[in-house]
Amino acid sequence: MAEPPLKGLRVVELARILAGPWIGQTLADLGAEVIKVESPEGDDTRRWGPPFINRPRADGTTERVAAYFHAANRGKTSVVCDFNDPADLDRLRTLIDGADVVVENFKVGGLRRFGLDYDSLSARNPRLVYASITGFGQDGPRASQPGYDFLIQGMSGIMDLTGAPDGEPQKVGVAWIDIFTGLYGVIAVQAALAERERSGRGQHLDLSLLDCGVAVLANQATNFLLGGTVPHRLGNAHPNIVPYQLFPASDGHLIVACGNDRQFAALCRVLDLPDLPGNPDYATNPARVAHRGRLVPMLAAATARRTRADLIAAMEAAGVPAGPVNDVAEALAEPQVAARGLRIAPEGIAGLRTPIRFGRSALAHDRAAPALGDGDWRFTQ
Repeated sequence: MAEPPLKGLRVVELARILAGPWIGQTLADLGAEVIKVESPEGDDTRRWGPPFINRPRADGTTERVAAYFHAANRGKTSVVCDFNDPADLDRLRTLIDGADVVVENFKVGGLRRFGLDYDSLSARNPRLVYASITGFGQDGPRASQPGYDFLIQGMSGIMDLTGAPDGEPQKVGVAWIDIFTGLYGVIAVQAALAERERSGRGQHLDLSLLDCGVAVLANQATNFLLGGTVPHRLGNAHPNIVPYQLFPASDGHLIVACGNDRQFAALCRVLDLPDLPGNPDYATNPARVAHRGRLVPMLAAATARRTRADLIAAMEAAGVPAGPVNDVAEALAEPQVAARGLRIAPEGIAGLRTPIRFGRSALAHDRAAPALGDGDWRFTQ
């Protein structure tokens, strides 16, 4: 049977909430042994419900854990460590002596007084890769301030780009910057491990929510940096492509995403608007962007006369990218999602796998998120 690619890697996770645990969960799915170190009260997200799930514990009791915790902690072992107990700290440092990676999201300098900072731990284990996740990074004028996804969405610019032009700014419906930071963290950890193969040494990784939130502004930031015009929210329209937005149908809405002139011409044929592609105001994408105010109402009037299912079927047949706006239940019921095996249920707890498939290697997602302290035995090794 194929083995996961990171089998044999040991990760100690001193992180809670989402960005740090997302790193740990992704590494666990890739086969790493991830030991989550929790306070006696446990990760805060164990209580971030409803909904809650009752899980049996090894001692015969039942633990009530929020679904939120299960979203970011699959495949790990939990150990309890009281940082105010010198014996616990000694056991934890010994555990880290044999680890490849530490992931932590304490405030800058917050672990130094416990001897769990990078300098202290790397002196004992020079091969250690140590990933720190903070709101604003290890330096700069805001380094000492706490950072939360919602605050960073506001500061990074994404909220001003999200929502209706005449409405209030909107955050993304999941903790978008936490997730991106977690994924960048996985990339950084793997890169540092690859570099360690050459140098024999680990290093400190500095990941900031604000850095990641600004970095993924992508074309919107570059539009400003090179064009000089500050972009603002356009609702469901695209700043650089037309038509690429939500359109009305007689029974709802659909998405139309024309990425080139050929697709636009095909769309016009579907909507019985044959003269538009030959009009210089609409023949090319730059022209359509310049004249979107006239073009989009004409397209919307045509789509509004037909049902969503009819439009999507006709556009798919014509090679025009189009699709529905699903709710979460509809998205999870999508046949393509089922065919790709995204839904999993380790130990009977429903969840979603890491969306990577390897040609030879397997993912490791046969274990659910751990009960608090289910791996205390590891401290006695």
